[in-house]
Amino acid sequence: MTSPSATSGPPAWPSCGRREEGAARSSPGCRGRVVEPYQECLAHLDAADRRDYLSLLAAGSDVDHRGTTFSPDLLEELSGAVVAGATHRPVYGEADFRDAVFVGPVASFADVTFSRARFEGSVHRGDATFRRAVFSGDVTFLGASFGRASDFAGARFGGTADFRTASFEGGRSIFVGCRFEEKAEFGLSAFSGRVDFTRAHFSGDAVFERTTCSRQVSFAGATFGGRADFRHAAFTARADFARVAVLDDLDLCGTVFADTADFDRAGFEGVSTMGPFLCEGTLDLSGAVFSLPVTVMGTARAVVCERTRWMATALLRLRYAEVDLTDTVAEYPVSLVTHARAFTDGRTGIPLREPSEQWGADHGVAVRSLSGVDAAHVSLTDVDLSVCRFAGAVHLDQLSVKGRCTFAEPPSGWTWSPWPARWTPRRTLVEEHHWRHGAGRREWSRPEGDEPILGPATLTAQYRELRKSFEDSKNEPGAADFYYGEMEMRRHDRATPQGERGLLALYWAVSGYGLRVSRSLGWLIAAMAATVLLMMLWGLAENEPKPLTYGTQAAPGQQVRLRTDSPAPANPDGALVDRLTTNRFEKSLRTVVNSVVFRSGGQDLTTAGTYVEMGARIGEPVLLGLSVLALRGRVKR
Repeated sequence: MTSPSATSGPPAWPSCGRREEGAARSSPGCRGRVVEPYQECLAHLDAADRRDYLSLLAAGSDVDHRGTTFSPDLLEELSGAVVAGATHRPVYGEADFRDAVFVGPVASFADVTFSRARFEGSVHRGDATFRRAVFSGDVTFLGASFGRASDFAGARFGGTADFRTASFEGGRSIFVGCRFEEKAEFGLSAFSGRVDFTRAHFSGDAVFERTTCSRQVSFAGATFGGRADFRHAAFTARADFARVAVLDDLDLCGTVFADTADFDRAGFEGVSTMGPFLCEGTLDLSGAVFSLPVTVMGTARAVVCERTRWMATALLRLRYAEVDLTDTVAEYPVSLVTHARAFTDGRTGIPLREPSEQWGADHGVAVRSLSGVDAAHVSLTDVDLSVCRFAGAVHLDQLSVKGRCTFAEPPSGWTWSPWPARWTPRRTLVEEHHWRHGAGRREWSRPEGDEPILGPATLTAQYRELRKSFEDSKNEPGAADFYYGEMEMRRHDRATPQGERGLLALYWAVSGYGLRVSRSLGWLIAAMAATVLLMMLWGLAENEPKPLTYGTQAAPGQQVRLRTDSPAPANPDGALVDRLTTNRFEKSLRTVVNSVVFRSGGQDLTTAGTYVEMGARIGEPVLLGLSVLALRGRVKR
């Protein structure tokens, strides 16, 4: 029996070289490693020599059968030679099956142990090497225990590969470049060392349900042709799924990533649901491509979607996460929503694991960046935008902001430099915080790292577009805050003409751009109070002038002509304090109130009072109108 060759060229070990009957002389012959002191491999030893060799083996013996072809019976003989008496389980020391070929319907390594062993005072590693091995049928490692490193790099599994409940307790477990032609079962298996499935190919279903990985695991470049099942799997360290191709469904329900879960440049061609999962580190979807409508559900510290491409509708239902959508490509509507309640298992209804109490009680989602995003297809619901950077986003006027979405707010309390002041509460962009901090206002938040600081001209455009977005959604109070920010940036923009800046400064000081009821009412009350005082001191006459009638006495029967004159009001005299009387106050107040509504008070005034009333009838109705406008902006729906 000639063992098929997994590689071309002569082997790097002393090989059997035996040819099957009828084989050409140019045939390389059997590649199986010779069993010393014989000159043939285990498959070609005669029955007597094979019994002698196997009789020398015991539990924990090292075996080296590279390139050997194993039938089910031959593999059973070898495993029977290393059975431990106490456990009745085969126990190998260091086992080398590189380039071996396992033929037949089933190759069984069930309950086999590959462990450390001591022979003649030396410690053997107990590695299990199946590099480039070929399993033509099914193979089972059900319940197997790998005490040291296991190497299946380049192995080919023609049937079902069953590693359920296997324990990989030692060093690195290598499955680089493996090909699983049918189902690959790793359910309930445990990996204590590093795991490497880089460039592995799963043609059938890949089941890792309830698998635990204590060290870093890599599926980078792997291809999942069937369903990839990671239900309730636990990854204690970094999980690398970069550049994976998922052609069918991906089940991450209940999966726990204790560190980063890296799906950088992954291709999700058949994925319609992702999660719900728990990622205590960062879920990195940078450069990933979702081909179908997808729902992503999960609890995570951070979700990075830089350059992620959504080729169909997408719904992201997240908890606790900080989301970075920089340069995301949304060809169809993409919705980001804060999930209000803890996730549950869709099959059982059992609540899934929530993060530790160190995460706090706030389960809200925060968006860190929309830079470079076409916001026309983005919808945000119940998210925190207080640290979100909008620089570089296009079509912000079409951004959909729903529910309770919060923005950054100005510093609270009073500031004393260069003069006492208090910042007006309103919705602001974090870019304005950075600009004001750079302009010397240290109470505003500073930029992180080397983030560029935008100027007022750019911020004006951002506020204008967001104002339009809120106006289109009939959120007038929200739009008012962005109008305030737009006017603030215009006032501070050096490119704005000086006269316009002065007018905007007056508009801001008098009424907060027509949006601050308290400010315009305050000025109105102050103006009315000043007008009342001026009227009391100088506007009202000393006494109300009485008409005087003049005429000439005539004889009886003659016509009498009379003339009535109203004397000019006399300016008040005496001490100013003496003019502050209740009677003069009542008259002054009536005159001022009438002036607010463009009516004459019907009061005789001095020359000074006439001019005071003229000024009041011009300025005070304007202040009243600004107050009404500001109130309407806050209550309009």
